[in-house]
Amino acid sequence: MMILASQSPRRRELLTRAGLEFRVEVRDTDEVHDASMAPQELCAVNAAAKAAAVAAEFPGELVIGADTLVFIDNLPLGKPADEDEAVEMLLRLQGRTHCVCTAVAVFMPDGERRDFAEISHVTFRPLDVAAIRHYMSLVNVFDKAGAYAIQEYGELIIERFEGDLDNVIGLPVTRLLQVLA
Repeated sequence: MMILASQSPRRRELLTRAGLEFRVEVRDTDEVHDASMAPQELCAVNAAAKAAAVAAEFPGELVIGADTLVFIDNLPLGKPADEDEAVEMLLRLQGRTHCVCTAVAVFMPDGERRDFAEISHVTFRPLDVAAIRHYMSLVNVFDKAGAYAIQEYGELIIERFEGDLDNVIGLPVTRLLQVLA
């Protein structure tokens, strides 16, 4: 049985929907927040750190770590610390296209490591503060990179997206299944 090194309920749901059996093990890791790094590089460092922390305790088991960030103007947007930061993030995204990067680090039972990153593009509708506050009244934005969830009332804020929807949600399952095959 594989181990998911993530607390994300969205990642658990995506793996369950894909029919994979797994358990969750999470260890505290210090995430890097270096805006000078490319999206794939920054997310890859964090995904690998999460997986490595768990793999060190469970040698010989398959461990999956992942990290998702929203990037606009080459700046990474993680999870907002408070309501003001969430509004600020959503105002920055409104009416514009940004990228969502998820990097995945897979520590194989034989010690091999397989890493990959996926990028999708999301375009927001033009929004004012009232529309943003309405969206925030419907969705818990505090545990989501960029302060939004495409799968939760996304039609209120998102005009369109290009790429893998599961990637925007938090785990590019199709690509992960290819790596595991």
